[in-house]
Amino acid sequence: MSFTKKQNLLFILLLVAMVFLFLVNISLGSVSIPLKEVVNGLLSQEMSKKSWEIILWNFRFPKAITAILVGVGLSMSGLLMQTLFRNPLAGPYVLGLSSGASLGVAFIILGTGFLPTYISSFFLSNYGLILASSLGSLLVFMAVLLVSKKLKDTMAILIVGLMFGSFTSAIVSVLSYFTTAEKLQKFTFWSMGSISNLSWDEISLLSVFVIIGIGISFMVIKPLNALLLGEKYAQSIGINYKKTRFLIIIATSILAGSITAFAGPIAFIGLAVPHMAKLLFQTSNHFVLFWSTLLLGAIVMLCCDTIAQVPGNDLTLPINAITSVIGAPVVIWLLVRKKFLLKVEF
Repeated sequence: MSFTKKQNLLFILLLVAMVFLFLVNISLGSVSIPLKEVVNGLLSQEMSKKSWEIILWNFRFPKAITAILVGVGLSMSGLLMQTLFRNPLAGPYVLGLSSGASLGVAFIILGTGFLPTYISSFFLSNYGLILASSLGSLLVFMAVLLVSKKLKDTMAILIVGLMFGSFTSAIVSVLSYFTTAEKLQKFTFWSMGSISNLSWDEISLLSVFVIIGIGISFMVIKPLNALLLGEKYAQSIGINYKKTRFLIIIATSILAGSITAFAGPIAFIGLAVPHMAKLLFQTSNHFVLFWSTLLLGAIVMLCCDTIAQVPGNDLTLPINAITSVIGAPVVIWLLVRKKFLLKVEF
């Protein structure tokens, strides 16, 4: 498969935009670092101030890498879910993975009073919360996978995922009702999402999960194109539908589950970015959408994180607030503009 000249130009522009936003993201914050100094630092050259080097390598660079991984992973899992369920409102969390992760973290943060002190102190650490979140996502994933083998109807799997999400959310609500204000505040902060507290070891582990998830996604590009015309059409041209559905669920679970475990539930990105890619490239070809979704996911997440830093101020806003407040109106505008353009063409 190859791209058209227009698509090649768009890809080049998106790649340039991603690199530029990456540098700007590292440059801006409570302490502004000149772009020239950022480039020097990234090229392992000496920076004018030692404090800038510490900020660059210990805080800004890891956070920018995390933003790219989160944007790439959630956007791709959103594209997979929207194609599998043929539903534009499907996102990476429709299988209930986010709710499962929230349940795992809620049990630790809100229910630590029931655990021995030495166990609760471990789980309340950064690695403990990641482990709890991963176990919660894994539990829901195994349940959805088990149900998917019994159900032939793909839409039924979507309903099951939503029901698992509602069930786990109900348990979280009960735990929240009986907990203290301090614990509830900590859980609320986790649910707002954060990409700024990961160590290099954690980023490396997250990178492995994202690469595996993206690799599996690449394997199902051809079947995804067939699924656009329905399950029966895909089977009629020789697509193994059950295997394809299994791989899509696996890829989405790895991407969405790992990202939620390390960064918390990040809203909007997985739902909106695939629509942006389709509107920008004017295509439903998943070979094009695969690469465009990856680039746009990284760009949108870098942009949102840059705004969340509130450049020139010590204040840092929750990343979830920015992704929703900035992103939702943009998607609505794009959809309205697209509808208007279609009317003009006719």
